[in-house]
Amino acid sequence: MVVYIAIIPQIKLFEWTEIQTLGDLKRLQLVLEGMPDEELMRTLEQQRGKGRDDYPVRAMWNSVLAGIVFQHDNVEKLRRELARNGQLRELCGLDNQVPPPWVYTRFLKNLMAYETLIDGMFETLVEQICKVLPDCVMLAMAFGRIKENQAEKMRSLVSSAAS
Repeated sequence: MVVYIAIIPQIKLFEWTEIQTLGDLKRLQLVLEGMPDEELMRTLEQQRGKGRDDYPVRAMWNSVLAGIVFQHDNVEKLRRELARNGQLRELCGLDNQVPPPWVYTRFLKNLMAYETLIDGMFETLVEQICKVLPDCVMLAMAFGRIKENQAEKMRSLVSSAAS
């Protein structure tokens, strides 16, 4: 008697190893393309007005995101990476110049004034994920990243997307 076993491949929505095998520059590019940061950028550019633009707002923001993607825990490590890596400078929009430390200090101070916009970006990203992965609401709550009222809003989005 021959027994046949059916092998049904599992379809995976997201495979972390696909991201891990990418180089840091490609991962940064994915982050820059997917980040819902347009409102923050417009606000910061408007705040700057007609002031000096040696280091454009978007280039500074992109380099800050690069520091996160490249896992640099301080500005000096990020600056060394930017000085060493021309492709990174180009991707960030820095035109072959590395901002001095005081430029980062000022930029990060200005950035913290818009914490609500940054929180809104995070909420937008979580909402986008929860439309695809409904269980993420509970996971996000478990990690304390969203409050109960935000969770209710996301649950309603998930249920409306599912219907």
